[in-house]
Amino acid sequence: MELFGFMKIGLVDIVDILVVAMVIYFLFRSLRGTPLMSLFYFLILLMLLRVVAGVVAMRMTGSILDAVFDIGIIGLIIIFQPEIRHFLMRLASNATSRANRRSTFLSRLFGGKQDRLESETVKEIAEAVRRMSQEKTGALIVLLHTNRLESIIETGDRIDGLVNRRLILNLFFKNSPLHDGAMIIGGNRIIAARCTLPITDRTDIPPSYGMRHKAAIGICEESDADVIVVSEETGHVLFVSGEKMQEVNGLNELKLLLGSSLSEESPGDAAK
Repeated sequence: MELFGFMKIGLVDIVDILVVAMVIYFLFRSLRGTPLMSLFYFLILLMLLRVVAGVVAMRMTGSILDAVFDIGIIGLIIIFQPEIRHFLMRLASNATSRANRRSTFLSRLFGGKQDRLESETVKEIAEAVRRMSQEKTGALIVLLHTNRLESIIETGDRIDGLVNRRLILNLFFKNSPLHDGAMIIGGNRIIAARCTLPITDRTDIPPSYGMRHKAAIGICEESDADVIVVSEETGHVLFVSGEKMQEVNGLNELKLLLGSSLSEESPGDAAK
């Protein structure tokens, strides 16, 4: 088949075009709303120009575009290194989450037993969050799943204690030396406190959200963890899971979210 009277297109060419189109569509969906979107548009434009130059036999223009593409890619990788790292970590996190869900489904299908967090632990976390919300005590609690986040844990102080509402309240008490930062919970244990979380680069976050909220979104972008945020200014509780941010309106709602989140196998359970 000829196109425009000079381009011959066969079945292999059609399959090739479809594969490239699928890759571009996947990248577009993954990069949409991120700082890398402008880089994506630039690369697509550059590739289109290179294809056009090759089709019409513009050898000099094609050579220049090849050089710009080769050198430019290296430069752009260096310039956008943090954004590319966040993007790759988010892809890895999403893939891990999907694999974990498939494993859970197969385990249920063939009668396997799924590790579940004790309901008492869910109650302890929920009661501590309710108390901090009433007293407007700022808090940031990370609930681990498959990603161990060892690099994050190393930024804080290891606790390695059973989840207990009094311990949580004491750690986030305003005069406590460990109150500033995130608490990491895996399984039914408090792994660490005063941990530093990455801050999101998103620009569509409500202006009422502070640094705790941005840190919660940031760690969810880089892992499959869920996060509870208690606002120090308003006492409002936010539950962050993946790209979803949900305002928590009561103790029962929080218990349901915690039960759903912590029923999945976490590093704390796996280590037993």
